[in-house]
Amino acid sequence: MSSANPTVIVTGSSSGMGAATAIKLAGLGWNVVLNASRSVKDAEAVARKCEQAGKARGAKAIVAAGDVALDADCRKIAEAALKAFGRIDALVNNAGTTKAVPAANLDGLDAAEFQRVFAVNLVGPFQMIRASAPALRKSGRGSIVNVSSNAAVTGAGSSLAYAASKGALNTMTLTLARALGPEIRVNAVLPGFVHTPWQDRYQGQAQARHVAEHYRSTVALKRATAAEDIADAVVWFVAGAAAVTGQLL
Repeated sequence: MSSANPTVIVTGSSSGMGAATAIKLAGLGWNVVLNASRSVKDAEAVARKCEQAGKARGAKAIVAAGDVALDADCRKIAEAALKAFGRIDALVNNAGTTKAVPAANLDGLDAAEFQRVFAVNLVGPFQMIRASAPALRKSGRGSIVNVSSNAAVTGAGSSLAYAASKGALNTMTLTLARALGPEIRVNAVLPGFVHTPWQDRYQGQAQARHVAEHYRSTVALKRATAAEDIADAVVWFVAGAAAVTGQLL
């Protein structure tokens, strides 16, 4: 039986931007399917926060473990959503990976490492879209949001592979907005620096704080972007932008 509440899948949602997005949507009454490939216990903790946020509106949350680089896992995630809630109304492709290598160091990434970044950051979203598309079409309000990166348009970022994968994700967003409309809207959010737990693990807490301070000193609003800020943009695309598709924010 299909749930009366709309349902969203958020990949890579055990922490940071994915978790913040899931919690905000739950608070608006969305059932949430959280995903993690390794941090399943963290995702379960986020699921509890989602259920608390959505309690008044009857929203529920489940965790579907899986690696989006694997097509079989993507299909299992979509199947888990349908089994639990009977519908998929939105998909947020937030899962991502990188390997930090200066772009000028052409020997710093071998083919397998380059392909792994593309497998998660580009092929993963494609596979999740393919697995979810039939249910999204049936929804009548289908929405896909790809979490890309400002690195795609600046040529900066943690590595050449990362920036290139996000550039390709932007192109796929534009192409699928045309191909999947009018039943499904497809948009992307391109964050710059966002101070999340991932940044603390990736750079170390001291360096992440230093980068955040530098960022604050250079931007007009004099503040570092938080996960909740990105979540606000994603939630708008998912739940509030009924006439918007093919946009890179």
